[in-house]
Amino acid sequence: MSVVGIDFGNLSSKIAVARNRGIDVICNEVSNRATPSLVSFGPKQRYLGEAAKTQEISNFKNTVGSLKRLAGRTFQDKEIQEIEKEYINAELVNEKGQLGVKVQYLGEQRVFTSTQLVAMYFTKLKDIASIELKIPVSDVVISVPGWFTEVQRRSILDAAEISGLNCLRLMNDTTASALGYGITKSDLPEDNPRNVVFVDIGHSCYSVAVVSFLKGQLSIKSTAYDRHFGGRDFDQVLVNHFAEVFKEKYKIDVKSNSKALFRLRTAVEKLKKVLSANSQAPINVESIMNDVDVSAIISRQEFEELSEHLLSRVENPLIQALQESELKIEDIHSVEVIGGSTRIPAIKERIATFFGKELNYTLNQDEAVARGCALQCAILSPVFKVREFSVQDTTHYPIKIKWENIPEIPDEESELIVFPKNNTIPSTKILTFYRKQSFDIEAHYAEPDKIPAGINSWIGRFSIKDVVPTDSGDLSIVKVKARLNVHGVLSVENAYVVEEVIKEEKEEPPKQEKQEKQEKQEKQEKQEEQPKSDEAQPMETDNKPEESPAEPTQPKPPSPATKKVKKLVKKNDLPLVSGISSLDKSIIAQLREVEGQMVATDKLVADTETQKNALEEYVYDVRGKLDTIYQEFVNPADKDTFINLLNDTENWLYDEGEDSTKSVYIEKLEGLKKYGNPIVERYREAEERPRVEKLLRESIQHFILNASSNEEKFNHIPDEEKKSVVDKATKTSEWLNEKLTAQANVPKYETPVVSSHEILKERENLVHFASPILSKPKPKPEPKPEETPAPTTAENKTPKPEGSAAEDPAKGANEETKEKTDEKTDEKANGNASNKEQNEMDVD
Repeated sequence: MSVVGIDFGNLSSKIAVARNRGIDVICNEVSNRATPSLVSFGPKQRYLGEAAKTQEISNFKNTVGSLKRLAGRTFQDKEIQEIEKEYINAELVNEKGQLGVKVQYLGEQRVFTSTQLVAMYFTKLKDIASIELKIPVSDVVISVPGWFTEVQRRSILDAAEISGLNCLRLMNDTTASALGYGITKSDLPEDNPRNVVFVDIGHSCYSVAVVSFLKGQLSIKSTAYDRHFGGRDFDQVLVNHFAEVFKEKYKIDVKSNSKALFRLRTAVEKLKKVLSANSQAPINVESIMNDVDVSAIISRQEFEELSEHLLSRVENPLIQALQESELKIEDIHSVEVIGGSTRIPAIKERIATFFGKELNYTLNQDEAVARGCALQCAILSPVFKVREFSVQDTTHYPIKIKWENIPEIPDEESELIVFPKNNTIPSTKILTFYRKQSFDIEAHYAEPDKIPAGINSWIGRFSIKDVVPTDSGDLSIVKVKARLNVHGVLSVENAYVVEEVIKEEKEEPPKQEKQEKQEKQEKQEKQEEQPKSDEAQPMETDNKPEESPAEPTQPKPPSPATKKVKKLVKKNDLPLVSGISSLDKSIIAQLREVEGQMVATDKLVADTETQKNALEEYVYDVRGKLDTIYQEFVNPADKDTFINLLNDTENWLYDEGEDSTKSVYIEKLEGLKKYGNPIVERYREAEERPRVEKLLRESIQHFILNASSNEEKFNHIPDEEKKSVVDKATKTSEWLNEKLTAQANVPKYETPVVSSHEILKERENLVHFASPILSKPKPKPEPKPEETPAPTTAENKTPKPEGSAAEDPAKGANEETKEKTDEKTDEKANGNASNKEQNEMDVD
């Protein structure tokens, strides 16, 4: 089972996996740890990730980037038209209410929605992880910015489903970083929380989160964002600057040419990185446009002056996050900085100045989010055992529910904020309605001005059906369960009717004489038990009211033995129809099928290209060796024919065979191998034959020497068996000499008389025949008869009368000695048997 975390970035993405008792960030097919977030379309196939990056300039109009910013958007979005359009080279269109991209694919014009584009990219990431892990990848955790709205989150979930991924959780990027930080800390407090600020500035977004850590858990206290502050904004400052410089210096307008603008944007991105470590840096772009080469130089101070309007915005999210967390700067334990753009010295300086402390770089700035997602996936997976760590995330936007009033309840409110800002997720709320008929509720964002411009504040519409009055004609009580799940997505899970039932419950009657007697009896029994603890006795007596002399004379009001209690009892579930921004299941199934077809097309094109390259490689390889190492092994009568066939194949490859099919390439290659393989085989045989000949001769010599030896270890082997070994080795030697003599008289371009395989087979037969004979173990030695030891003591020297009792001890000693000798003989025999077994094991 796979455990994968994906940091879905606007410029590039990282993939982390849980394995080897840790988290690894894996490399793609070109050994890069970050895969470009690009999708490109060509006349034969798609290009995803690294392949799209190499196609970006040559296939400019059919390459799409900024996939993260396009997810869940519409063509009319203000941010799309005013901001994102500038960073996307392909043509944006309106596709059935969704944002689409018009490209040339397979020789025709096609339109793909933003959800499809993200799904294509996820397919590539899935393939990278599958190749690395060598197992199919399904379960993943994907990161998204915390400011993503409902429609954007659902778009990512739909894209994951289309690509065949099971997204266990959409995780806010700062929360993922906090998890990676907290789960590895062994010194977290148990009582007083440790407050840590996480600052993440990436390619297009600036995120701040104040996180409270306790042992085994983290909770997000507040978050703040600047959705249009990142590395690309600083790149744009440099682009604008150099565009003016080149206009004045070289009289060219870079902004009038989209490819020139792209080349300049690529150059300034590298320049910005150089400026982060140096006081000044040059820029050089060859043939930027109109065959003009441009160059310039800029200092870090000048760059910071140009970027002042951006740097002045650094403190705003920090202030907002602190205010919402209700913490002061002195309450902050440390500040963790991640994201590629935090390498800009001016940004680091302003953050450090704001908090008045040094910044921490505990986490990997580029891979922290991916690692946190992989950890969350491991926690959710039943396969991995991970240290228990609770993650309490929050929602960034408050959500309210609206409904229509009914005449029966004129004063009823028509809306309610169900999930306020910073509400913990996941979270479930139950709403109560009084209705006689079916009704609808709608979910909206309570603060439309806070969500991204152009995105509708509407979240979803939910219709509760089959609501009827009660049996008495009154309003039915309807309970609706709304849930904000782990993805930060709102759903109305179910609705049901509850019935108000009046039940009678027994009530304790007033104290009667009988009850008083019973209580006194129980009290006496308890006192007789003599409790061990002194504290237990007052607890028993305190529960009893003190008796007073006036109490029996007071009149006792009559009280019924039972009382009526109203209770809500669930009656039945109600049908629920949801209208949300997610794609319908049938549409997802259709898009998944389309994606599968495109994947099959890409695979066929890749396999065809592989076969074409194999054919081309074979032509060049074999033809180049025909006049060198293969020269002696080519039949002169066939050489010209084979060379002409190779030349014709080469000409065909660069003419009509340029766009042929996979089967044709395979057929052409097999036709060439009919001529080439025998040549290659004869060459390999000539190279291999001396080696195997040497092995066989060494084996022949070894067995003849051992079989003719007079060494003691071979003396137990019968002479006829030794002779059979010598005869077998001699015959093998004669066979080898005969074959090699015949081979010496055959030209090298003809089929060999003997192959290396045959020689190895003869050696194997010789070894199997001779080894069991020469490794035969020695037979067990026969046990020697025991002799009675001579008497040595003075008592034994004294003659004893025959038949006296003094003979018994000597007799017993002799029997004991014999038993010990027998034991030694058995041990020796057992030892010989063990040696025999060992010899047999060695031979095997």
